[in-house]
This record gives sequence, C-alpha cells and structure tokens, in this order.
Amino acid sequence: MSKKTLNNILVLSIIIFASIVSAYGFFSNIIIYENKVIQTLAGELVTLYGKGLYYNDSISMAPQARAQDIVTLIIGIPLLVISLLLVNKNSLRGKLLLTGTLGYFLYTYVSYSFLTTYNMFFLVYVLLMSLSFFCFIINFTSQEFKDIDKQIKQNFPKKYIGIFSISVGVFICLLWLGMIVPSIKKAPAELEHYTTLVIQAMDLGFIVPLSILSGVLLLKNKPNGYLLASIIIIKGGTLLLALVMMIIFMVSSGINVPIIQVIVFPLLAIMCITNLFIILKNVEK
Repeated sequence: MSKKTLNNILVLSIIIFASIVSAYGFFSNIIIYENKVIQTLAGELVTLYGKGLYYNDSISMAPQARAQDIVTLIIGIPLLVISLLLVNKNSLRGKLLLTGTLGYFLYTYVSYSFLTTYNMFFLVYVLLMSLSFFCFIINFTSQEFKDIDKQIKQNFPKKYIGIFSISVGVFICLLWLGMIVPSIKKAPAELEHYTTLVIQAMDLGFIVPLSILSGVLLLKNKPNGYLLASIIIIKGGTLLLALVMMIIFMVSSGINVPIIQVIVFPLLAIMCITNLFIILKNVEK
C-alpha cells in the first residue's frame, strides 16, 4: 500500500467517525434526569447536564463539548475534505492545511478520550485519537516539508508570525498558571467532579512549548519554524473557534465565563485566521 493511499484511508476514516460522534453529540437531547447535583471529592457541589450524550458531564462541561462538536462538523470536517483534495493534487498549501487540521483532531479526541465522562462513544474517541495521531505523524514527516523554507515567498512576515506564535504560547501559559498556582494545595473550582486538568496539562505540556519553539525557529529562519508555526496557527485557529462557540454556549446556558476569556479568545481566533491566510498566501504554488 502506498503512503498516499494509506493517508487517504486514514483521513477518510477520521471524517466518517468524527461526523458520526459529533452529530450525535450535538443533536442528542434526550432528558435522562433533571437538576441532579453530586458532591465532588473536594466537597463541592456540581450540577450534571442530564441530557443527551453528555448527561453525566457538568452543566459547564457539556455545552463546551457540544460546541466542540458543532465546530468539528461545520469547520473541522470540511477543512479535512478540502485539504485532502489539495494534497492529492500535490499542493504544499494543502499539506500544511491538512497537517494543521489533523493537529486539531488529535487535540480534540485526546481531550475527549481522557476528559469527557465515559459514554457509549469511548472506543470511537480512542479510535479517532489513534487515527489522528498516526495520520498527523505521516503528514508531519512528509518529505515535501524538507525544503519548505525554499517554497516560501521572500516577503513572508516571519518576524510578525514568529512573535505572534511566541506571544500565544506565553499567554496560554500565564492563563493556566494563574488558575492552577493559587489552587496548588486545593483543587480549583474549575476541576468540578473530574479527576485532573486534562486541557491545562495538554496546553502546558505540548501547545505552549511548541508555540514558543516555532516562533523562535521562525525568527532564526529555520525550515522547521515555517512548518511548526503553520501547524500551530492552523490548529490554534480551529480550536479557538471552538472556544468561541463554547463561550457562546456557556453564556446562553447561564454559566459565568471570565471576562478575559470572552475578550481574548475571540480576538485570538480572528488573529489566527488572519495569519493562516497570510501563511497560505505566501506559499509558492
């Protein structure tokens, strides 16, 4: 089996399974129970969502999961389809777009596998996590990225993109440390009835270092800097759109959202999307 055929099979499998779980997660709305309150290990009281696929998740977590599902349906999956078509036409822009979008799917289904309360789709989440991981590795290590710096236009704003990437990493780091450090001796309220801070662990362990590293490499005009920065911005743009949708869902459900997140996340989403167009525009055809 050729690498191209394997890549097509993996991406199409992700599209099929992600479509199923995202559609069911968003549209399922059967009431299981109402106003069920449980006590956490820290002694806090948490109200469960009680409806649809995420009935055992909290009333703040479930709207976030449903928001992620709708973004996956209307943005993530179409991006996979478009980028795969471009990749099969041997487009470097398509390869960058596909690799970055796979980063979004990998991040999403790692978080679903380890954070979302156990439900009927657990094995599908694990399958999607595995498919996304191996497909991401195949595309990330693609030979076409070896001389990517030679396929970038001379007027590419590497200083701006590099500083932006570093700034995003620093911002995310400070945001989560500001939540975690004051609660180092006691679980933060944001933990609710879950066992650990999965998103914060993933961001601090992977996203923050990669964002800063990609910015530094780009400022030094290293080939890997162009690739990493592209992946971080494409993945960041799709994930930030999901965060914006999460904020909308949470506010509409009457959940308090910190004002800094309401302001900063939509702003970062706009900047990431703008920077994505800048990157793709400056890749030679």
